[in-house]
Amino acid sequence: METLKLFFGEGKDLNALQMSDRGVVMFLIALLLIRISGRRSFGVRTPLDNIITISLGAVMSRAIVGASDFVPVVVCCFVIVLLHRLFGWLIAHSKAFGRFIEGDKMVLFEKGHFNHEHMEDALVCEEDIMQGVRKSAMTEEMDQIDKVYMERNGEISSIKK
Repeated sequence: METLKLFFGEGKDLNALQMSDRGVVMFLIALLLIRISGRRSFGVRTPLDNIITISLGAVMSRAIVGASDFVPVVVCCFVIVLLHRLFGWLIAHSKAFGRFIEGDKMVLFEKGHFNHEHMEDALVCEEDIMQGVRKSAMTEEMDQIDKVYMERNGEISSIKK
């Protein structure tokens, strides 16, 4: 027990070596949590997926700096990851739940015209849309574009004619 205290410290009074030791252990735990959470949490990047990143970072840091006891932090992280996995499963299996949690895509441009109502709802301007068109369709010519969407993850995508 004394050896653990020597390497990992106790409470908030930690030296650099003890914080580093905690950081290494939390890094390994984070790798395990990412494997449990699945690729979605760091690949899809919807608001739900961003929540797990922010939450895990905030909670895990408490264990590294000694602001909270180590074991409860790890347990909390596993609960967050399992909750994220459950929500991901529900989103994949229920369109209604997916729309409730992540919203729906919005048409920002269609039939040669910008949809200003949807643009206002999405908080984007024409230049934001043009940036998305240049990125996804590799053109600035809107007469070559059939539709532009604000996707559920916040990206702007376009479909050429």
